[in-house]
Amino acid sequence: MRIAVFSTKSFDREFFERSNKNFTDIHLKFFDVPLNTDTAKLTKGYEGICVFVNDQLNAETIALLKENDVKLIALRCAGFNNVDLKAAEEHGLKVVRVPAYSPQAVAEHALALIMTLNRKTHKAYNRVREGNFSLERLIGFDVHNRTVGVIGTGKIGMHFCKIMQGLGCRVIAYDKYPSDTVKGMGIPYVTLDELFAQANIISLHCPLTEETEHLINEVSLSKLKKGTMLINTSRGALIDTTCAIEALKSGQLGYLGIDVYEQEEQLFFRDLSESIIKDDQIMRLISFPNVLITAHQGFLTNEALEQIAIVTLTNIEQFSKGQKLENEVVL
Repeated sequence: MRIAVFSTKSFDREFFERSNKNFTDIHLKFFDVPLNTDTAKLTKGYEGICVFVNDQLNAETIALLKENDVKLIALRCAGFNNVDLKAAEEHGLKVVRVPAYSPQAVAEHALALIMTLNRKTHKAYNRVREGNFSLERLIGFDVHNRTVGVIGTGKIGMHFCKIMQGLGCRVIAYDKYPSDTVKGMGIPYVTLDELFAQANIISLHCPLTEETEHLINEVSLSKLKKGTMLINTSRGALIDTTCAIEALKSGQLGYLGIDVYEQEEQLFFRDLSESIIKDDQIMRLISFPNVLITAHQGFLTNEALEQIAIVTLTNIEQFSKGQKLENEVVL
């Protein structure tokens, strides 16, 4: 089965080529460019495509895929908010994903954002490299005994809960579908308003849906304790960036750590160091001393990349052999 792989980086090629040695009839063609209506013409001659978080599979793109006889959309990620599932169903395209690869990777990255923001290790590192050994303006706080609010307790959120409990935090959670496993850890589920009012640190681990888009907005930000730390390693559009900037300016939001961003498809996964960045909002965020941004690297561990490749290739093999699609995404 011939598969066109879009938005590929060196690590994608490395792990997919290595894992594909164990699959007999999958032929991969790697494209650096993202998939959208302009690049959909590249899919001609391929039975399936493999895409990532910022590829744009709207109704128009999917119609073009159908014209080129593409039959399978294989997401190499857990989220599928960038796919018009209704259009895929109407055109008879199957959609599969990687529901879990390494929840530890993303949960640990959320912890890294918390600890870096709090203890300012990124600033200390730069200071020492310049021969500046001053401790001025590097004061943090004990994470131990703080209340951590976790929004979304799927596999990643659940692992994050375990980590924060291990640090001696009081963990509270919100999820539309509470987990018995999380309850068994002694973690109470509360309403969103209760979580906003109680938490010193809030970490987002929920999918992006119509219901959760801009979950963090002007109203919800006003309900936070003044100086709350907000962490997002899930999807950028969970946060209304304009409102977050205003909350940072007023001091209502004390810290912001994000590995995802609303308009990241125009920025992330590329080197723009010699370019003029035209996104005023991200440049404003970068200017804040209490904001930490990483470019969607939460998944970037050896273990996660290997699992992503294996599960994606298994999904493709199941389709090519007419087997049950264990990880199919349906409406």
